Formats: sequence, structure tokens, C-alpha cells
Amino acid sequence: MTQKNFMAIGEAMIELAVVGPDTYRRGFAGDTFNTAWYLAKKMPEAWKTSYFTGLGSDSASQEMRAFGAAANIDMSFARDVAGKTVGLYMIHLDNGERSFSYWRSDSAARQMAGDQSTLRTAFASADVLFFSGITMAVILPEHRDTFLAELAYARKAGKTIVYDPNQRLRLWTDQAEMVAVNTKAAQVSDIVLPSFDEEQLFNGDKTPEATIARYQSLGVKTVVVKNGAASVIAQTLGGTPLTIAPNIIDNVVDSTAAGDSFNAGFCASYFTGGTLSDAIKAGASLAGQVVQAHGALVALTE
Repeated sequence: MTQKNFMAIGEAMIELAVVGPDTYRRGFAGDTFNTAWYLAKKMPEAWKTSYFTGLGSDSASQEMRAFGAAANIDMSFARDVAGKTVGLYMIHLDNGERSFSYWRSDSAARQMAGDQSTLRTAFASADVLFFSGITMAVILPEHRDTFLAELAYARKAGKTIVYDPNQRLRLWTDQAEMVAVNTKAAQVSDIVLPSFDEEQLFNGDKTPEATIARYQSLGVKTVVVKNGAASVIAQTLGGTPLTIAPNIIDNVVDSTAAGDSFNAGFCASYFTGGTLSDAIKAGASLAGQVVQAHGALVALTE
């Protein structure tokens, strides 16, 4: 039986996390990579999970390929970028509060969209393509239009495009650039998974319903608005709006990958026959597990 292919697209980085005085633990993480990692654990055998990015040929890049493969993520679609390596970020802790330092401005992932034929071949292999606003920020500005054009081509060919705006202003020249690129990205997408706090802050939306209306006016079929500890609001174009109450989690330890894991749980359910309501509940359930442990990638109990 031929497997279906869920392809996540973006940047995976080396993570350095403090584990003691002058001691750091190395890992690998990144928003869309986190989603792929959890998805690989949740998808049935009829599906495979793959990851498209840019990687170098150095030891760090090879170790990242091996890490993904060990998690059952097909890393073979990653574009080889000569002379480059992976990005890196360091987690700082100050009285329990996390902050981050990044070194990613010249990473191989910046050039993941530098060859149109590579994009077309990779995207043609997938049934579902998942990317984020961070993906768009990482890609070199001169490559973004080509990247979106290839997603539009894939969508026209019957692929489903899923997008999480994941708007991080520090990655952009300014807010106007971020909002403009986010709008273009949504226009090639079937499903958008925004967070209401970002949409309120950067787009002036008064309510989650306003967020849904704005994205659907761009041609998006289904919008699922995550809203922290409040209810998820979702609607498929022409359908009845859904309000799904959140799971109550009393012992939140680390919310780093809450949205990434929600996306994984949602997609694992939705693309294997679950209803929109089922998928939202699956996303919330997975995120509820993940936030009760430290780190972006945590062991799952179910």
C-alpha cells in the first residue's frame, strides 16, 4: 500500500537548554519540526511524515538528519545547501522565566526555497503540505514569491495546504512586512490555524469570529482560532461555527510547544477521517499533555 505523505516545511535548529551550572543539553527543535515530530507519533501506518528544509553537509546537519529519521520523519526531501549549517538557539532561565537567544541569520534553511524545481518535486510527493509564518520569515525575501507560487501550484494539483501564521515580529523587518506576507501565505492555504492573541495584536481583530471572517475572505476554507485558555472557535466556509471548550490543565510547566503540538494532534485526526470537532479536541488533548513537561519535544503517555 502506498503511504500518504504529510510534509512539514520550515527550519529545525539546534537547541541548547540549561541543565546545570555552565552545562547545556543539546537538542533539535523548531515550530514546524515540532509538529512533524509529534505527528509522526500520532499518524497511522497509512501515512508518513516528512520534513522539507535546507541543510548543509557538516556534522551538525547530518546529526539533524539522523535525529529526524530516528523519530520516523523522512528527511530525504531536505535541500542540500553547500557551505551552510543549521541555526542555533539557546534557552535562558531566570527565576523560571524562559528567554531565547538565536543564531540563524545565515542558516541553510534560509535557502530552502532557492531552487524552484526542488520545491516542485518535493511538493508533488506530498498529500498535505504544512508551513508557518516562521517558515516564511526564515526563507530569504527574494525566494518567498517562488515558494508561495509552488504551494499554489500544488494546491491546484489537489494537495491540501495547512498554514499556522505563528507571527513573530522579531523575525521581520517590520510589522507591515509580516502582515503582508502572512496575507499572501493565507491566500494559498486551505486550512489556517491562527492564534487569536497574535491576530488581535497585529491585525486588530476584535473577536475570533472576526479572524475567521478575514481569513475566509482571502479564500481559506477552514479556520481554527486557538485562544490560549479560552475556547477554540472554528468554521469551515459555509458551515456552522464551532466553539470547543478548552481542557483545564492545572499543572502547566512549559508552553513552548503548545501550539505546535495542537497542530499535530489536529492534523493527525483531521486527515485520518476525524470531524472538525474531533480534530480540535485531539489537538487540545495532545497540547494538554505536552505543556505538563519541560521542553519542546516530550514523551507522550498515550
